[in-house]
Amino acid sequence: MFQPRTQAPPPGTAGTHLIRDPVTREPARRRPRLAAGLALLALGLAACGQVGAGGTARSAATGHAGPSGVVRVAVLPGSSADYIFPLYTSAADYFQNFYWLEALLWRPLYWFGVSGRPGLDQSLSLAQSTVFSDGGRTATITLKPYRWSDGHLVTTRDLLFDYNLIRANKASVPSYHVGGFPDNVTSFTILSPSRFRVTFNRVYGRTWLLWNELDYLTPLPQHAWDRTSLSGAVGNADMTPSGAVRVYKFLSAQSSQVGTYDTNPLWRVVDGPWRLKSFIAATGYLSLVPNPAYSGPVKPTIAKIEEIPFTSGTAEFDALRAGAVDYGYLPFSDISQASYFTHHGYHIVPWWWYAVSFIELDFTNPHTKAIMGQLYVRQALQHLIDEPAYIRDILHGYGVQTYGPVPNDISSQLAIPAERQDPYPYSIPAAAGLLRRHGWSVRPNGVDSCRHPGSGAGECGPGIARGTQLSLTFLYQAGTINTVNEAEAIRSSALGAGIQLNLRSVSAASILTLNGICPQSPPCNWDLVYWYPGGWDYGTTENYPTGGAIWGAGQYYSGGFNQPQMAQAIAATHSGGLAALHQYEAYVRTALPVLWTPVTPLQISVISNRLHGVTPQDLYGQIYPEAWRLSR
Repeated sequence: MFQPRTQAPPPGTAGTHLIRDPVTREPARRRPRLAAGLALLALGLAACGQVGAGGTARSAATGHAGPSGVVRVAVLPGSSADYIFPLYTSAADYFQNFYWLEALLWRPLYWFGVSGRPGLDQSLSLAQSTVFSDGGRTATITLKPYRWSDGHLVTTRDLLFDYNLIRANKASVPSYHVGGFPDNVTSFTILSPSRFRVTFNRVYGRTWLLWNELDYLTPLPQHAWDRTSLSGAVGNADMTPSGAVRVYKFLSAQSSQVGTYDTNPLWRVVDGPWRLKSFIAATGYLSLVPNPAYSGPVKPTIAKIEEIPFTSGTAEFDALRAGAVDYGYLPFSDISQASYFTHHGYHIVPWWWYAVSFIELDFTNPHTKAIMGQLYVRQALQHLIDEPAYIRDILHGYGVQTYGPVPNDISSQLAIPAERQDPYPYSIPAAAGLLRRHGWSVRPNGVDSCRHPGSGAGECGPGIARGTQLSLTFLYQAGTINTVNEAEAIRSSALGAGIQLNLRSVSAASILTLNGICPQSPPCNWDLVYWYPGGWDYGTTENYPTGGAIWGAGQYYSGGFNQPQMAQAIAATHSGGLAALHQYEAYVRTALPVLWTPVTPLQISVISNRLHGVTPQDLYGQIYPEAWRLSR
């Protein structure tokens, strides 16, 4: 059930990865792994020896107790890491790569997520301070004294290296949007090994700059990675655009060679609390051990973390029952078994995350765009979505209602109170009434048709001809039980108002080829698509949830929604304060660029009572194994 969080600090006082369905846990951009669940587990245990062991280990050098024990973490089906280079590509844009691997090895300049709340965690950030000047146009940043695992200092040259690679390869960065970072940067100046300055093309809001622009930056080991081949010498190739392209191409190609992750010398140079110990490419199993040179404030006490993949929720469930997993998840289909685990040494904690959930609409399909462009049609469709009932009957109580673009289940100042109220409550009569008042002949259990064409009061709207039927194609992701049930429920309600929703079950891969803006993604044969079951995660590029990464002009997920008010509202959040964000929310929640649906937990976590420090679970999907500890 929904559990409120503690109050978050106001913006400025101190997020988009692909997510999978909470039932089958299949991510939209991932293919199934080759091995079978418990076979993977057995392979992982055989490769790494005893697991889950308590006790202590003595350092030969110091004689003091060192990290001890092994923690086994279940990876969601089909989600094993397969890209290790921190400047990930669009195909690798999901949190198992970033949060469960890359961020553990290479720390970003700014760390977001504070005890399960949105916000900047200064203690875990590599930036010691950020001072704005020139009205907020310039940011001067001082680094903390971190070291790479090979002994080199982390310096501003490492930040410049990262910036040069982003600037020269921005089209490959999935979160890039025209006019944003790095397009809006006019200069990047190194002042000293520990201080640098970034100047932007105009004055922006400081919260937006810090949370959504400067957060792109991650120090990368220039002294080890600035090369174009493994055998070539390290130089300064990144200082020219063509050289930066070659370096990025080389590092990306190395990252695609998953079989070499644990042997490639590139990936051994880290500044995070962990280093990669082993990786089994055929299965996706990986293990991490502490980085003894880590300079951060929280040092690992666990000797090894094992991330163990499974090909199905059933296989993972069986491993949990066998006691072979310390930190796993309970599939929705097995929620009735929760009491078994609470009586056998585990506790269950839903992993709530910073997300909104929606059904995307296509505003560019030449056959139906005139219909989808009518606000009253979208309002009618929203009236047919019964979020409270879906949470109660389909999600077993594990859901939060979405009524706007900013998550409302996090206690913070970012979401306006109105986001907790349904502007279009479930009502088949209300949906039918809207259509009648706008010139439609409503036929419950049949198909409505336009009786009064035209753009005046009481008419269907421009571009909708007499006799046009209200028949729409609704795609949903195959194999996801809760999505199937929700889509069927919406179809049944729509039929009561005379709206025909033609359901089509489509694979995640097929949805990706169909999704987008016509005619860029032919054939344009869909009107609604539920391809983000569970929610859209505000993360690495939208820590401050201004919507630019979703509904900015030309964004992949906008469905072609192109209204000047949207662009103006988003732009205002980039320069204005909290009031501008609230105005944006108030507009989007009722403009309905999408249809709002319930958010589900990232997972229903099952955590061993011997494992401490896991909760509160991070709202962005990150894990903090350096803060975990084992008891006997």
